[in-house]
Amino acid sequence: MILKLTRFANGKDSTLGIMRIDDRFECFTLEDEYREQKVKGETRIPNGKYEVVFRETPSPLTTKYRNKFDWFNWHLMLKDVKNFDYVYIHVGNTDDHTDGCILVGYQGWKTPSDEYEVHRSTDAYRDLYAKVKSQLLIGEKVEIEISGF
Repeated sequence: MILKLTRFANGKDSTLGIMRIDDRFECFTLEDEYREQKVKGETRIPNGKYEVVFRETPSPLTTKYRNKFDWFNWHLMLKDVKNFDYVYIHVGNTDDHTDGCILVGYQGWKTPSDEYEVHRSTDAYRDLYAKVKSQLLIGEKVEIEISGF
C-alpha cells in the first residue's frame, strides 16, 4: 500500500495537504511549516518516501489512544526520517497539535489568521488507521510518499 501526501498550501505555521490511496482522496493533512533549518517541534518533515510501521512501544500517548479508541493498537510511525524521531500520523486540528507529525482530517481550510486547520480528524484517522492496520497485520509493506511545497 502506498499513501500519497501532496502538500499544496503553506501558512506561516502550517502546511495543508491531501492524502490519497490508490489515486483516491482519503483525507486532508496538516503539518508544521517548512523551515530551512529544523526547529524541534516546529518543522515539518522533508519530502520523500518513508515506510509506515506500528511503533510497538507502550507510552502515555499509546495508553491515551487505547482508552479512547477501541480499534487502536499502536501508533502509525514513519521510519527513518532524517533528523526526526517518532513521526506519527495521528489526530489533531491545528499546528499546535503536532510536533512534526502528520495530522489527518476530512475537512481542511484556511482560518481568518491565514493558518490552516483540519477537522473531523478522529473520523479520518479511524478510517485511515483501519486501512493501514489491515495491511500491516498481514505483513504487507506500507509506504508514504510526500511531495509538494
